[in-house]
Amino acid sequence: METASTRRTPRRIVHRRLTGLVGVLGALLALMLAAAGPASAHATLDSTDPRQNSVVATAPQAVTLTFSEEVSLSGDSVRVLDPAGKAVDAGNPVHADGKANTARVGLNGGLANGTYTVAWRAVSADSHPVGGAFTFSVGAPSDTSVSASALQGADADGLVAALYGTGRTVAYAAFALLAGVAAFALICWPGGTARRSVQRLLMTGWTALLVSTVAVLMLRGPYERGSGVGKAFDLSLVRATLDERIGTALAARLLLLAASGVFLSLLVGQLGQPPRAMPVPAAEGAAEGDAEDAEEAELRELERRAAERPQRETRLGLGVAGLVLAVALSATWVGADHASVGIQVWLALPLGILHLIAMALWLGGLAALLVALREGVGAEVVDRFSKIAFGCVAVLAATGLYQSWRGLGSWGALSDTEYGRLLLVKTGCVVVMLGVAWISRSWLARLRSAPEEAAEVEPAGLPEPEPVAVAAHGEDPARQAQLERQRAARESAGRERGLTPTRAGLRRSVLVEALVAVAVLAVTTMLTNSPPGRVAGEIKAAGTAGSAAPAAGATPQTEPGRTVELKLPYDTKGRTPNAKGTATVTLNPARTGPNEVKLALDGVDGKPVEVPEIQLAFTLPDRDLGPLPVVLTPQGPGRWSGTTQLPLAGTWVVSAQIRSSDIDQTTPTLQFRIG
Repeated sequence: METASTRRTPRRIVHRRLTGLVGVLGALLALMLAAAGPASAHATLDSTDPRQNSVVATAPQAVTLTFSEEVSLSGDSVRVLDPAGKAVDAGNPVHADGKANTARVGLNGGLANGTYTVAWRAVSADSHPVGGAFTFSVGAPSDTSVSASALQGADADGLVAALYGTGRTVAYAAFALLAGVAAFALICWPGGTARRSVQRLLMTGWTALLVSTVAVLMLRGPYERGSGVGKAFDLSLVRATLDERIGTALAARLLLLAASGVFLSLLVGQLGQPPRAMPVPAAEGAAEGDAEDAEEAELRELERRAAERPQRETRLGLGVAGLVLAVALSATWVGADHASVGIQVWLALPLGILHLIAMALWLGGLAALLVALREGVGAEVVDRFSKIAFGCVAVLAATGLYQSWRGLGSWGALSDTEYGRLLLVKTGCVVVMLGVAWISRSWLARLRSAPEEAAEVEPAGLPEPEPVAVAAHGEDPARQAQLERQRAARESAGRERGLTPTRAGLRRSVLVEALVAVAVLAVTTMLTNSPPGRVAGEIKAAGTAGSAAPAAGATPQTEPGRTVELKLPYDTKGRTPNAKGTATVTLNPARTGPNEVKLALDGVDGKPVEVPEIQLAFTLPDRDLGPLPVVLTPQGPGRWSGTTQLPLAGTWVVSAQIRSSDIDQTTPTLQFRIG
């Protein structure tokens, strides 16, 4: 005989498992969020030893670089090339004095006089590779013939980059499928976990997230170093990746996937069981009074609630565990991406997690809704998901606006940077999804208005065929094939029985919405791989020179040995008097080698203006050299001077980053030719 204690024992076991699962997930989440600290958006080179463009009397023993934030280094992160293009560094740079924001590489002894070029590449705290170059001279400056191949290799291998991007896209989609379907089952359709189609969706999401995470972990090393796909199996690169922030996040994701396997087993095992049948009391006859009937009805209601209480408690426990698991999994992306660095990290991290979870509930729920409609769910389930989707859209809009403001920095970045253009594409896709969702809601309204179509279709409504002459025909292949066809026909009829014209229209609109969601996920992956708009203009100023030039004519041609003036009109879109004017860069003698640089900043009235910050740099895009920043010395209001090394002939780009206030900034650029 079953006693109360034996009935409660399985519940106690489930509750203990859920409590332990929530505790482990909470600890992992706390460790991951604690690892994300304030930093700037992408590492920038703050200082070097020897100084950029400096001339030292004797050859240094090492070159040291100091960055604005922590960086990760590889064996060839810092290379030093002599005037003939030969490597003179000892390789394997390290962090100077254990400081994570530095890089130091030793130099060979007996270096001759001349100009040396330092090419560097590292991975910033937000997991994006950054790089650049500068020069210094020993004894006296000289001409240099650094080959382009010696400075190339900063870009990832094409196949590796494609596989890496695909892996990240699959990971986003798998997370949305896993979290969205689980939430749909818990909130909208608890009985759906007993359906094999829902179980297949959950297992597909879990498996795809596991495989894509392992793939991204193995491809990260070759992606950072620009090597081939064969290096993906290099264990030394995998170990180096695990030492980085993104490697820690990927390792944590694998641990969380192990915990999610336990969660899925509890979800299917508890919610997927059929409800306990309530005993139906025998009829008492017409002599029973109305008072006794009311008492019996009330008693049956109390018994029903008591029978449903374990199910409600189980759903609540699974919901809490699932929420913690979703937050922790989201943190493996947010804690190693744009939200973990830059301004307002304390706010960007939780809003980034909220954005990902809302995305998963909406997009993953669409996949679950497609299956549910095929299984013949009632309008009540669809209506419940529609309300959840509306809330998710509101959360996505609010958090998306904040992320856009934080990442762009200015309206011009929407069209001038890759990040801004991708953001516009993503916004367009989301608008299309909202339009299709509106059509889906109209189909849902039609479904609710038709009670005969709104009811749920019971899967067990079709009778089983009678076994005719099973003993005689048990070994007959033709009879077995006939039985298989009958079974397939029954299953198909059970699936299609609920697809009335209204249900079919709703299912088609949801399918279109899900297809557009795939495009949104792909664009999201590209966004996370692109530098934020606040810094993309600075990083790409050299590569996009010409497009921002005041005139679309030919590139200015300098004459060696003569002074040349380069005028760069600017407009920071601010309201202060210094927000608009012209930056005039003077080069002398405008040839390869050392050049004296003068910078004049004048307002629209032609008078000198002061600005809070100004930076000047030169880049040679065709040879992948630069940016080479110029150390500017103030020479009065709106006037600066300095020196720079232009080691090679070619089409150079001068960029002036001008900040007229705390928030107004622009970077005008101009091409000119040396040699």
